[in-house]
Amino acid sequence: MTAEQAAFDLALEAEVASLIVSALNLEVSAQDIDPLAPLYGEGLGLDSIDILEIALVISKKYGLQIKAGDKDNVRIFASLRNLAAHISQHRQP
Repeated sequence: MTAEQAAFDLALEAEVASLIVSALNLEVSAQDIDPLAPLYGEGLGLDSIDILEIALVISKKYGLQIKAGDKDNVRIFASLRNLAAHISQHRQP
């Protein structure tokens, strides 16, 4: 990974963290979200409804679909870093 790609990934992580905080009206700042902590349950403490809301916001912002029954959702929503990586790989230009 190049330094440019690493900087892009960190910027995307920060952007996605801000989207999550904004969409869910969380009482935590985007900068305080650990990119490796679980989003669901422990970690950030989100529930399935929160995850669905994030999927909707991600779909609108980045033009990609995250379907409720997708077998990869556990991996995609495992952490902020995983979610940002998925967006980076699948977003519409």
